[in-house]
Amino acid sequence: MSDARYLPCITIEPKTAADASIIWLHGLGADGHDFEAIVPELRLPEELAIRFIFPNAPKIPVSINGGMTMPAWYDILGMGHERDINVEQLLHSAKAVHELIDREIEKGIDSKRIILAGFSQGGAVNYQAALCYPEPLAGLLALSTYFPTAHSLNPHVANKNIKIQIYHGSMDPMVNEALAKKAIEDLSALGYQSRYKTYPMEHSVCPDEVVDISSWFQQILSEK
Repeated sequence: MSDARYLPCITIEPKTAADASIIWLHGLGADGHDFEAIVPELRLPEELAIRFIFPNAPKIPVSINGGMTMPAWYDILGMGHERDINVEQLLHSAKAVHELIDREIEKGIDSKRIILAGFSQGGAVNYQAALCYPEPLAGLLALSTYFPTAHSLNPHVANKNIKIQIYHGSMDPMVNEALAKKAIEDLSALGYQSRYKTYPMEHSVCPDEVVDISSWFQQILSEK
């Protein structure tokens, strides 16, 4: 039975007691099942004992889609070079992610063994959630996304050295690559280091990227 205090989630448990957690947020109009199928494709070693958590965004009206109600972490009011978004809703979603992190810690997972991953809208939320969380996290994976709260961010020193990996499609028509590069500049201005790689794809995830995601997860979670 789900706990109404938390976002509803699809959870995939490891074969042994979980020793790490990856909280992975989907994009606009999708749901927690969107990245569920990627888990076996990652071919991660069983000994890493990773619990995957795929939260479902609430269904809200989305302005750029004519006010249609759909799963979204926040409303998007305009699609200009700088996204016009409902920042209050994004902050609310980031707080909900913090509550999921708190729950993992209560279950016995060290915060340094928790990774936040997010695609598109989910990545935008996780920039905010990861950099403001008051305990050190293992890493932040930003997929085909942007950093809309860079100039209003109140970061926490606990994650000043968090490992940040950004992957993006060089032909992305939804989130132009310029927005990803702007995120890198904003991160640098805030004192963060990030790594960046592009793929010849649109607004999606490609097989080569899946291989790289797997390698990055293993690198981060194999460190002592």
